Amino acid sequence: MCGIAGYSLSGSSSVERTLAAQALLAGIAERGADAVGYAHRSPGGAVEILKQRSGASALLEQVVLPQTAAEVLVHVRDYTKGHPQIEANNHPIRHGAVVGVHNGIVFNDDELMLEHGFERAEPLMTVDSEAIFALAEASDGAPSALEQLRGSMATAWIDERRPGTVFLARGVGRPLWIGAGRDELFFASTKAALEVVERFLQLKLRKREIAEGTLVVAAEGRELGRQRFRPDRNFEERQLPAVRAPQEGVSCLRQLAALAAL
Repeated sequence: MCGIAGYSLSGSSSVERTLAAQALLAGIAERGADAVGYAHRSPGGAVEILKQRSGASALLEQVVLPQTAAEVLVHVRDYTKGHPQIEANNHPIRHGAVVGVHNGIVFNDDELMLEHGFERAEPLMTVDSEAIFALAEASDGAPSALEQLRGSMATAWIDERRPGTVFLARGVGRPLWIGAGRDELFFASTKAALEVVERFLQLKLRKREIAEGTLVVAAEGRELGRQRFRPDRNFEERQLPAVRAPQEGVSCLRQLAALAAL
């Protein structure tokens, strides 16, 4: 079980960008410790990615974002396919113009890559999540493309061809929550992670869970629209995997409290 989070912020938002990313990371830290990473983009700029093989507690204090950062993706990994020793397997993952994060398992990634003639972004990559972002790039984010995936999925991505835009999608088997503020839209794997953001950024968010089979498009801190798709429901998982790194969550919340007090 991995954890994903991120935000889309309006230029008029007064939210401190670095603290917001740190709060999201602390909120999802307990969901995996095999690798951690984040990506961000400012208006007119390219997507920048930083990731490392560690738990979130080893990265939290090193997170630094420009105050112009408008879109952010955050990830903690509990890996299933694609060993974290190979950096390209860790999230955020780049495939062409698309950079994304994923929580879940894709069982037919190799078949999809072969069927569509997609080449792995890097020769040693084997991570299943890349198939999501390869489809997103090839289809320009069309929700129907996600219907080809077999497995579980909560995901988010940034497309460098679509300035200022963040895509969020929930298939089956994994949760995804949105928290909307006045000039802000946050998302995370859990409602509790959004509550961490509220507490440390002194915000009040309208929180709701995204329904399965939904693609959300957001920009400038607000939701632009939703589209439905039909995820493959042959994936059966009666109970979510257990939280794998509770000590990471405790450590990161302690660090976050110290950082917020500065």
